[in-house]
Amino acid sequence: MEASRIAVAGASGLIGAALVRSLTADGHEVVRLVRRTPRAKDEVEWDPERQYVDAAGLSGCDAVVNLAGAGVGDHRWTDAYKRKIRDSRVLGTAALAEAAASLSPLPRVFVNGSAIGFYGDTGERAVDENSPPGDGFLPSLCVEWEEAAAPAEEAGVRTVFARTGLVVSAEGGAWGRLFPLFKAGLGGRLGDGRQYWSYIALHDEVAALRHLLDTESLSGPFNLTAPQPLTNREITAAMGRVLHRPTLFAVPAPALRLALGELAGDVLGSQRVLPARLLDSGFSFAFPGIEDAIRAARGG
Repeated sequence: MEASRIAVAGASGLIGAALVRSLTADGHEVVRLVRRTPRAKDEVEWDPERQYVDAAGLSGCDAVVNLAGAGVGDHRWTDAYKRKIRDSRVLGTAALAEAAASLSPLPRVFVNGSAIGFYGDTGERAVDENSPPGDGFLPSLCVEWEEAAAPAEEAGVRTVFARTGLVVSAEGGAWGRLFPLFKAGLGGRLGDGRQYWSYIALHDEVAALRHLLDTESLSGPFNLTAPQPLTNREITAAMGRVLHRPTLFAVPAPALRLALGELAGDVLGSQRVLPARLLDSGFSFAFPGIEDAIRAARGG
């Protein structure tokens, strides 16, 4: 994509901040959506829960990227927090999609965040973008989340859904919490460790989002995961090897359920997700293997 004006919601998050750095470094003008009165010329106000977007501030944007949403693992899943998780994604997506659809000229592309939670617990069964949604809170959330982008799609904006897996990064997210534990020699498998984890290096996540932005022929869902998912047991061993630490500890499933409540079902669940459409589109992973991804996350 030539130097463009690109709006990013969720620009302060792990993935959003890395994407903004990448876009800015390549000469793009980034407009960051913020939930307060703007303090800089590159900020535009919005309020996902109230479905408000200052659409005038998005004028001239060639692309809109929505990566906003309350952290799924930040709190125990009370009914109130589950509503917050849902509303921050579904209402926010609807507001941004409607704002994008109202612009003249229309943006060329709307990239909306989603998650591999769409597929639910797949056990040992491998799934790709042709697979149906699973059952439970996260799959139903992801379906609603993606459907909320309909206004942009119906207006003729190329619409892409980035179903992201577990992002390997020491800077934040779920993996950011793992690194200190493993560095301290306290890392270990979760439950029996046989559940599949579909991961992606932060570098590849950003590169994949850039690929989706730039490639005019791409629309619909794309799994942003490395080509070969591994079990939690295999990933635990890889973390130990790369960080040169023992991985003797294990967290029993009952303890996880006691500590995390309903969220434990997703931590212990298995997701063997393949990036079929991403690979078919010609995307090349820089860090497809787990050890390379871990080394990249710790800076070499």
